[in-house]
Amino acid sequence: MKEPPDDHLPTRRLGTGSRPMRVLLIGANGYIGRFVADRLLADPAVQLTALGRGDDADVRFDLATGSPGALTRFLDAVHPGVVVNCAGATRGGARELTRHNTVAVATVCEALRRSGCGARLVQVGCSAEYGPSQPGSSTAEDAVPRPGGPYGVSKLAATELVLGSGLDAVVLRVFSPAGPGTPAGSPLGRLAEAMRRAMQSGDGELRLGGLGAQRDFVDVRDVARAVHAASLSAAQGVINIGSGRAVRLRDAAATLARVAGYGGALHELDGPPGALRPTIGHPRTESLGHRVDALGHHRSDALGHHRPDPLQSRGERTDPEHTTPAPYPDGCGSWQQADVRTARDRLGWRPRIALEESLADIWMEAACRI
Repeated sequence: MKEPPDDHLPTRRLGTGSRPMRVLLIGANGYIGRFVADRLLADPAVQLTALGRGDDADVRFDLATGSPGALTRFLDAVHPGVVVNCAGATRGGARELTRHNTVAVATVCEALRRSGCGARLVQVGCSAEYGPSQPGSSTAEDAVPRPGGPYGVSKLAATELVLGSGLDAVVLRVFSPAGPGTPAGSPLGRLAEAMRRAMQSGDGELRLGGLGAQRDFVDVRDVARAVHAASLSAAQGVINIGSGRAVRLRDAAATLARVAGYGGALHELDGPPGALRPTIGHPRTESLGHRVDALGHHRSDALGHHRPDPLQSRGERTDPEHTTPAPYPDGCGSWQQADVRTARDRLGWRPRIALEESLADIWMEAACRI
């Protein structure tokens, strides 16, 4: 089915004589990069070259260890009009995160400064750069960043390098991507895998941790659309990419259970290690765009009060076979919600894919492993 046009099409950056725009994509084999590659390849006005560490890249180059001089020579040979950087690391210690998220971006910026290609840079950042925010608030691009962990710090440092480089550049701060290909280590990936295991073994109950956090989920295909729009636009600075709505992981779990057809009870692990909250069943939830009554069970009014930071729990849990650990720590506390007006105004971009569809795609991939 043909995709409907965007609300506003940015000015297309074509080469001399309307030749295809050459785009160099870094990190094309990553979670977001794969969908960005698909989106760009679908544009007949784009000539795409993939650069990365894997064998499937058009050109093999490790940004974390390669020299700016070597990358400059490649840029001068290919002469791209746009460089899109989706590469980076989400796991590891501070040294590894700094090497892959900060040093790598420094290499890209220095190579672009030395090169005569004059390419525009689209850097994919993340909401972890902001750190925790006040519950109920929407985070705009002018918020003071206070990342709560080494990942956010390494990505924020990369953003500052891009903004201070003097290049024609834009940084897209992507909030919580979801949809097909969602990594198993992400909060939604863990939920889906735990539900798959429970259904496969016939368990009538599922114990979950860290469901009190609220995140702004945006489908990865919508993220790819935003990267495409940013490649064609003249927008600079930082632009948030999100849905504009925070969703509690507890509610996402209920929607996922409904989509999966899981009829068991959901138990929420909370508090000190080993603590178990009463059954929460399948809470009544609203997916993006319409209300969802997840198997008709009532949500306790007490949920959400006096809980520790759900994304920072590393304690051992009882009955590990039927338990999924709390989501990985992103240093963002209990709430994040994007202010996405800048993306609308400067890129002509709005999210299109509802969270329920993203969850259905996540479940389809998990169900294939049953």
